[in-house]
Amino acid sequence: MATKIRLQRFGKKGKPFYHVVVADARAPRDGKFIERLGSYNPNTNPATIEINFEKALDWVNKGAQPTDTCRAILSYKGILYKKHLEGGVKKGALTEEQAEAKFAQWLEGKAIKIEGKKEILSKSKQEIKKATLLAEAKKKEEMAAAIIVKNTPSEEVEETVAEETPEVEEEAPVAEAEEAPAEEATEEAEVSAEVEEEAAPVAEVEVAEEATEEEASEEAPSDEKAE
Repeated sequence: MATKIRLQRFGKKGKPFYHVVVADARAPRDGKFIERLGSYNPNTNPATIEINFEKALDWVNKGAQPTDTCRAILSYKGILYKKHLEGGVKKGALTEEQAEAKFAQWLEGKAIKIEGKKEILSKSKQEIKKATLLAEAKKKEEMAAAIIVKNTPSEEVEETVAEETPEVEEEAPVAEAEEAPAEEATEEAEVSAEVEEEAAPVAEVEVAEEATEEEASEEAPSDEKAE
């Protein structure tokens, strides 16, 4: 009878967990099984795997074929590596002591990797938590600022701005009005200067004519006397 090591699904929708079972290859996925070897919970990080090492190794040695997921689980727990070492012992490439030493060394390295992964995950969780707290604090500050702005009498501020704005606009025409008379006065001064310049020669001519007339009147009596 061909046997398979596979997963049997349990749990609710969205959060499944699985039993690792040995079943007939012809049986349905969640149907009858021969033996349960352990469990697999992917909802945790890292995933929680509990498996009977000796039973799983025995079934693998008997020729039970694991599915892809179960193969990854058996490799993760060192069952397939143990089978490989036992094969080396049978072939005479290794002694049992060497195989046990290598497997113990592998387990130690695996434990270190798992602990390192857990530390990294815990640090990332703490960083995510800090970032979440900072984001919440920032959001609360923004909400408090928005409430303050909402409660302030913004209408008074708008009225004040509206009252101040026309005053600034009215100052410009006044300045223009003040500058206009100055320009007009300058133009009038220039015109009066031109008029005075034109009037000056005329006055000189009139004075000269009066002087000649006086001289003529003075000379006239002397001429009469001479006669």
